[in-house]
Amino acid sequence: MDVQYKSIGKRIKLRRKELNIKQNELAEKLNISNNHLSSVENGREKPSLELLLNICELLNVTPDYLLLGNMHTNDISQDILTGLRLCAEEDVLLIRNMIELLIKRNHKDWNNRNLL
Repeated sequence: MDVQYKSIGKRIKLRRKELNIKQNELAEKLNISNNHLSSVENGREKPSLELLLNICELLNVTPDYLLLGNMHTNDISQDILTGLRLCAEEDVLLIRNMIELLIKRNHKDWNNRNLL
């Protein structure tokens, strides 16, 4: 069970960094101490359901992503998922890099919307 909380914490930290949000900034928005957020990110403390949902909202992710690592699996058509499974490992890596570029591009748009 602890491994799951470590994974959840790693995903919180990863997403926070993807959005260029400092730990203390996120903690402040969540109305919790920086130490508590650090403990959640390191898997030492289990976030409450309310905290988990607030983190999802602020990091623009689904609970599915934090709990299971699936960002938007329900939105991805089955033929795309099946096609990815049929790709060679090097092709999947290329697709992952392309997705990361799209995320960075969309990240700028997302940040601009949040600044308004």
